[in-house]
Amino acid sequence: MEFDLNKRHCFWFNELAMIPRGSGNEKAASDFIVKFAQDHGLAYKQDHVWNVIVDKPASPGYENAEPLIMQAHLDVVCEKNKDVEHDFTKDPLDLYVDEEGWLHARGTTLGCDDGFGVSYMLSILEDDTLPHPPLSCMFTTMEEIGLLGARELKKEDIHGKRLINLDSGGETKTSVSSAGGCTSIVSRALEFEENSDPAYFLGIRGLLGGHSGGLIHTERGNSNTLAARVLKELQLAGLDVRLVSFNGGLKFNAIPREADVIFTSASAPDALEAQIRKTEKNIQSELEFSDAGFKVLFEAHEAAAKKLTKTVSDEVLNFLFLMINGFRHRSMAIEGLTAASLNMGTVTTTEDKIVIEDLMRSALDSHMDEMIDQIRVLADLLHMDTEFKDRFPGWAYARESPLREIARQVEKAHGNELQENASHGGLECSIFKGLVPELDIITFGPIASGAHTPDEKLDLASFDRTFEMLKEIVSACR
Repeated sequence: MEFDLNKRHCFWFNELAMIPRGSGNEKAASDFIVKFAQDHGLAYKQDHVWNVIVDKPASPGYENAEPLIMQAHLDVVCEKNKDVEHDFTKDPLDLYVDEEGWLHARGTTLGCDDGFGVSYMLSILEDDTLPHPPLSCMFTTMEEIGLLGARELKKEDIHGKRLINLDSGGETKTSVSSAGGCTSIVSRALEFEENSDPAYFLGIRGLLGGHSGGLIHTERGNSNTLAARVLKELQLAGLDVRLVSFNGGLKFNAIPREADVIFTSASAPDALEAQIRKTEKNIQSELEFSDAGFKVLFEAHEAAAKKLTKTVSDEVLNFLFLMINGFRHRSMAIEGLTAASLNMGTVTTTEDKIVIEDLMRSALDSHMDEMIDQIRVLADLLHMDTEFKDRFPGWAYARESPLREIARQVEKAHGNELQENASHGGLECSIFKGLVPELDIITFGPIASGAHTPDEKLDLASFDRTFEMLKEIVSACR
């Protein structure tokens, strides 16, 4: 199947792919939406964080209908393979279609999350043949780094009491709840001393990574925690380890795939290699069904003039080794739903500080409080500093939903059964629900996979089918 730019949703997806729009860098994309609204004579509002709200009056016969809100986020996760040269601040994406009809970007994330939603809204806003109620399309920013754009919206920005969130895929699936979240930032000022021992490079490779909400329950390996384990098991085997730098992961909300560590050791290289391979083999066995490509790179590194003092090195490594991570609790009410998790997304070493950024998710405040307390206690014991920010509530399941029933009937007309999914991902729906508690919400989107990784891809046939069903849902909202 080809990526047919004569189809308006494909056309707009392609236009967006030409605009760099990583989280925090959405101004160009936001201005693009404003220009679209101006060109089509539509009312709009652009705020100080580049959120845009575009309103379109009802078509004839729908003037008395309750307004319908559609929403998607402009920003994308900027992940690429190490061997790919791509500047996410200025380079357009290199799109291609594989033999099975999936759309990809070469070596980078595709921006399907949430480019499909933005494309759908632009296509519907420009379509003057589609019967529809009053429409309010919200294009939000910085979703991928904590729903930050949505947090800046006010109650008066929510122009209706029913909302279709276009940031959840599956074609026949709709989310009915989502987890709340909180960002943890743990840091430590570094102290160095002169070094005369050999230096080594240790790298974690071959992990799948992925979305820290939707995939955390699959037990995929976390490169940061695995690197810490390899190093700690060297120490526990009686071998010398002193950190120089530790860097892993690119985004706090993506399960990290790679980690790079420079360390020094007075121990024999053969002994280090033997213990590393022992740990590698054990981890490979543990990850056989979730991350079969896992491997550890180990080689001599150029001389390091300095290394962390033993106290600081040990305390940092102990924190990384002991830090809670991954799947924590499952829901006892909804089958298969993760109730609480934590993702150690990034570890970054600068000249004078190491910073560890985690994303916690939970549907229950008590689970969130527990994780925060565990991190704080561990950090205090190991002389680390903590900061907790950007906490937001969850979106609870509503048994009655007229909008969900409309979607159910449209799916049924296409021979499908609507599947209700409770999500562990952080959706902006929770922010909107907090502003307007009576809001009736569904999520909708095509089949896609690999979000937040360079393997991200979009099923073009589903992209077409879902768009047609979305238009039917919009027209059914009388």
